[in-house]
Order: sequence, then structure tokens, then C-alpha cells
Amino acid sequence: QVQLVESGGGLVQFGGSLRLSCAVSGITFSFLNMGWYRQAPGKERELVAGVSSSGNTNYADSVKGRFTISRDNAKNTVYLEMNSLKPEDTAVYYCNAIFIGLTYWGQGIPVTVSS
Repeated sequence: QVQLVESGGGLVQFGGSLRLSCAVSGITFSFLNMGWYRQAPGKERELVAGVSSSGNTNYADSVKGRFTISRDNAKNTVYLEMNSLKPEDTAVYYCNAIFIGLTYWGQGIPVTVSS
């Protein structure tokens, strides 16, 4: 059974930092394309950042230069380092894994940035 478990969210002040982690089990992690998505109240879920199985990364324009996605294949974990956080970054953040057309999601973890 494939499981994605997020951690590291919470409440942070404007300009602060958080690091999200997503631990993956039940599947060979190094084969996965991984991503972080977020969904703010009343809005659609959007891609924040992605890292491919080969290590290539991509980011939403709104987070470029502030967020960094990384992966540790030895720990079966993907991270999202978030700096210079803004109130508009407030959302539930979801970890996503894709493998040969199959998509897996974590349960989501809230991030709240106070102004």
C-alpha cells in the first residue's frame, strides 16, 4: 500500500520559514516524480513545485526564488523549503507522487501565514 505522509506545517508569521516533509512508503521512491500542491480556501488546487525522478525541478511563478523542492532517495522523502512566506501562501499543502500514470496523494497539511 502506497502512503504519503506530510509533516512540518503550521502557523508562521509573515516573512518566516517552514520546511515541509513528505515520507513515502510502499513503492520504490527513486522511480517517482514528486510534487507539492496547495489549495487555498475557495480556490483550485495548484502545483507549487515538482522534482522528477532524475532531479529536475520546476516551480510556480509565485514561489520562484522563495521555495526550494528537494528529495532524498535514501530517506524516501521529498521536502519543500519555504522562505519569505506571505499570507497568500496560506493553504493546505499536498504531497503528490506519479509513477507510470498512477497518481498518489498525501492527506494534506495546513500552512497558515499571519500578516
